[in-house]
Amino acid sequence: MKLTKLLVVAALFFSALSLSHAAELVGNWTAEFDSQIGVQKYKYEFKSQEGKLTGKATYNQSMGQGTVDLKNISVHDDVVSFSETLNINGGDLTITYAGKIKGDEMSLTRTVGEFGTEEIVAKRVKDPVPETKPAASK
Repeated sequence: MKLTKLLVVAALFFSALSLSHAAELVGNWTAEFDSQIGVQKYKYEFKSQEGKLTGKATYNQSMGQGTVDLKNISVHDDVVSFSETLNINGGDLTITYAGKIKGDEMSLTRTVGEFGTEEIVAKRVKDPVPETKPAASK
């Protein structure tokens, strides 16, 4: 009985720890980088829904623009990984990302199928600070 309680407490602890690391990823990020097909601009959006990470990427590049769902999103300590699948000329191309989160930056290795890799840095989009206006005088 004591062992069961200990295992439950340990599972809850590690689950909470994992969620706290996931919170570091949640939010909006942007990246702009040069690649074999020219400059690419990405916006990544990560959310936590019912304890599960979800995400999407909006891209603008020489071959087009669009939005894709991110898959296989994982965060452990400061290590992050995820993937996207692009449909190019009727075929699917999987792009994987792996790297580290440090504050408001993610340093990532972006592997484009068997075509090559790029080292990119995504930066967290900060929410604008609301302006405080002085109270109107009467």
